[in-house]
Amino acid sequence: MQAEIRRSQKGMGIIMETDIRETEMKEEIREMAGAAENEGEQPGKPEETMADYSKELEASFREIHEGDILTGTVIAVDEGAATLDLNYYASGVIRAADMSRDPSYSIMAEVHVGDTIQATVVKKDDGAGNIMLSRVQAAETLGWDKLRAYLEEKTVLSVKISETVGKGAITFLEGIRGFIPISQLSLDHVEDTAEYKGKTLEVRVITAEQEKQRLVLSAKEVLREKQAEEISRKISMIAPGTVMEGRVESLMPYGAFVSLGGGMSGLIHISQISQKRIKTPSEVLKEGETVKVKVLNTDNHKISLSMKALEENTEPDAVDEKAAAQYSSGKSVSTSLGDLLKGLKI
Repeated sequence: MQAEIRRSQKGMGIIMETDIRETEMKEEIREMAGAAENEGEQPGKPEETMADYSKELEASFREIHEGDILTGTVIAVDEGAATLDLNYYASGVIRAADMSRDPSYSIMAEVHVGDTIQATVVKKDDGAGNIMLSRVQAAETLGWDKLRAYLEEKTVLSVKISETVGKGAITFLEGIRGFIPISQLSLDHVEDTAEYKGKTLEVRVITAEQEKQRLVLSAKEVLREKQAEEISRKISMIAPGTVMEGRVESLMPYGAFVSLGGGMSGLIHISQISQKRIKTPSEVLKEGETVKVKVLNTDNHKISLSMKALEENTEPDAVDEKAAAQYSSGKSVSTSLGDLLKGLKI
């Protein structure tokens, strides 16, 4: 019986000790809460929550490996390198030489604080506690995907010519070396590519082959499209019935093409060249000849011309001119018996 009492007293003691500890812990929690509440009441000091530590918690569980492609925000830049915030305990560093293969690239001109950059992890520790990154390596992985998208979508891009060679010009797009053939630099024939060095051109990607490391661009395609848009605008302003002067560019079995200036040209169909029936346009026209034409219509941004319409407007009908003049002046065109006998010899 005494043993049972002792065990009961011992158990009660453990329970009491546990209750005391719980009470003490509750007091500590209340004190901490009170302190936090007091801090929160201090003017100008925001209340801290778990959300404020989410980035730190995420970074603590994050693992970075060499070869990973990371996205960071530029927080500092100088002539030698750019420093990136990677949302990690260590900052990322990209040396100027690892920014681009373009020899004319300037890190101070091209990179600014706040820019977002994607780069490949080269080393997890560069010796100074930073992660060494390379934008050039990332371009090799990501750049070709972008270039293929530009090709499919026919995107117009702005590039700067870094150097020129006899057969074209060199530029860099998405960190990858691109070539613009001399035939794709302009709408006109280019004799010397040297004049293009340092110029900024609008181009389209016309070839993107990663396996062959072949990137070909064209400025001519963009210029041709702009020219077509401008010509369409001019054509839309020409009213049917307008008389114009042009030069015969070429003769075809079905008609003649006439240059009207300003990049515009129109077609005179063989049926609209002359009032006479002709078998070929060369019976009436020759290349290089200047002619006057009348605009019939401008449907579908094509100019339909006529020389025949001008002839019809200027040549009189097969009617006696004197009689026509009398009719137009209101005089009688009837003939008396005396008038008929005047010319008779008896």
